[in-house]
Amino acid sequence: MTAQSAPTPLTTTCPACDNVVGRSEQFCEACGAGLSPTVTAAEPSPEEPTLTEVSLTGIATRCPSCDGEVAADGYCGTCGAHAPRLRDHFSEQPAAWVAAVCDRGLRHTRNEDAVALAADTEPGSRAVLVVCDGVSSSVDSDLAALAAARAARDVLAASHSRGIGTAPSLLAAVVARLEAATDAALRAVIEVTRAASDLAAVNPTAGEANPASCTFVAAVVEKDLLVVGSVGDSRAYWLPDVGSATALTIDDSFAQEQIEAGMPRAAAESGPQAHAITRWLGVDAPPHTPRTATMKLIEPGWLLVCSDGLWNYCSAAEDLAKVVSQASATSPALEGAAEPLPLARALVAWANAQGGRDNISVALARIHPG
Repeated sequence: MTAQSAPTPLTTTCPACDNVVGRSEQFCEACGAGLSPTVTAAEPSPEEPTLTEVSLTGIATRCPSCDGEVAADGYCGTCGAHAPRLRDHFSEQPAAWVAAVCDRGLRHTRNEDAVALAADTEPGSRAVLVVCDGVSSSVDSDLAALAAARAARDVLAASHSRGIGTAPSLLAAVVARLEAATDAALRAVIEVTRAASDLAAVNPTAGEANPASCTFVAAVVEKDLLVVGSVGDSRAYWLPDVGSATALTIDDSFAQEQIEAGMPRAAAESGPQAHAITRWLGVDAPPHTPRTATMKLIEPGWLLVCSDGLWNYCSAAEDLAKVVSQASATSPALEGAAEPLPLARALVAWANAQGGRDNISVALARIHPG
């Protein structure tokens, strides 16, 4: 017996906001996003590891100590060293002007951070940077963070909609995309929880009390427009070459509540509950609509999206700008500015040099208008 192909449905969903639309429609009535055939899913980078490869079971095939071949048991056949997991340290660079590095740090036994990027080739044209930080007290937070980051990246990269052509409609379309991406990230985290629940049903000893959860921050560059959205305490910063640096996100955290109540930032962010978050993505999460912020990019500088593994050592925007400036001075340069990937590596190395108490994610986009 052969299966008959199902008829093509008459409706689909808007890639920007998930609203149900007719396949023949050219614009989404909900957010104004274009629905023309030019709105297509982003092509995955051929060198980007898949979700299965960058997981707890993924082991490097070559020994980093002696370049010997790693055996099936995870140990080098030449020197006997244990091979690192691919998930412990990986990088992405979809275009020359956008890159990220994600690292386990020095204290944690696994990397629960995740990054996911997309970018057009032309510098400063269009980019998506997503960072998620798994909540350490939850089950499978490493898998949840990676699944959430890539689900959000795929939604944000899928649409090139510019609304109906005006600046306000473009802004509305990008904000709608960010909200849809957050929804997709939440669904991905819930799917990880469902998989864990299925395993617990077969093996009761695998069940745990805290479902998978993670933070979320995403930044979208559309030429001179920058829009960021966040849930939790992963952050985005704008670090111009000249002028004042700016924190683009506001944490959903106990520390932020103390700061708003009048406590000095340094004291609030070093207290016993400094990293207790008040919003997250997960099956038990409170309302997850992202806080959004926008700005116009009119001067050269760096867009930095990161987890608390970096900003914990230099929270204030001006302090972080100094660290980036110092790291830039020792990184390979391209057209008068540091290259994003070596700079991201340098910032991860700097965070590890400060103690590496947490997982570290650094995503960068070099902005040079005109």
